[in-house]
Amino acid sequence: MSEREQDARRASVAHRAAAAGADVAAASFRTDLDIERKDGKTDVVTQVDRDAQQRVIEVLEDEFPTDPVVGEEEDALKAVPEDGPAWIVDPIDGTNNYVAENRAFATAVAAVRDGEPVGAAVVCPALSDTYRSGPQGAVRNDDPLSVSDVSDPEAATVCPTFWWDYDQRDQYAAATRAIVERFGDMRRFGCAQLELAMVASGSLEGTMTNLRANSWDTVAGVHLIREAGGTVTDLEGNRWRHDSQGLVASNGTVHNELRAAALEIDGVTT
Repeated sequence: MSEREQDARRASVAHRAAAAGADVAAASFRTDLDIERKDGKTDVVTQVDRDAQQRVIEVLEDEFPTDPVVGEEEDALKAVPEDGPAWIVDPIDGTNNYVAENRAFATAVAAVRDGEPVGAAVVCPALSDTYRSGPQGAVRNDDPLSVSDVSDPEAATVCPTFWWDYDQRDQYAAATRAIVERFGDMRRFGCAQLELAMVASGSLEGTMTNLRANSWDTVAGVHLIREAGGTVTDLEGNRWRHDSQGLVASNGTVHNELRAAALEIDGVTT
């Protein structure tokens, strides 16, 4: 089997695993949930998160029993291996939305090889949207994805992504100020993988943060954007990796303006 064929197989398994996890999440959506808090008042987890992750891992292990799995919950690995194949799983991205009965949540699975994504799926069951990417490109519900062609920042819509905690609210304020001063409008959805998928589909022109993001919140969506023709870099303009500082993801044509906005969060002007 060629490397491309192997990547296509892994992309297909990522889709099946994400769909299986999303089914678990959907079955308990808008029901009574036991909610726990991890590190803060807004850092919540439910048993459904754990059950969905376990279901994803079961699907992956059926096909690739020796591959390591990086995941948000429980005892899964937290660091992406630099060598060989691996999987990155977020069973419910947007758990705060999920427990608030907000439809903006997703199950995300990425297949990586030597730290680089080769296939991904972001399944949003309450929105009836499935985003997939692999060697043949990126699709949403089987329709090809393409980033938007908006090139005028004043016509662009941008999303600040990830969570600035209470001791970082000056950065949160700086991020929103930089966006509203440079771009036409702003959105925030509270589900990073959905936000990245929306850049891939052309629903947003970009999303950005100065923070170092977790791999399970990012890698699948980043692969979608790249396969849809977009650009994803770190704050310095280098190609984004799972261990990069900051994330700037765009349709490409507004990327320089978006990176300048991201740099402003830390007081850097360009």
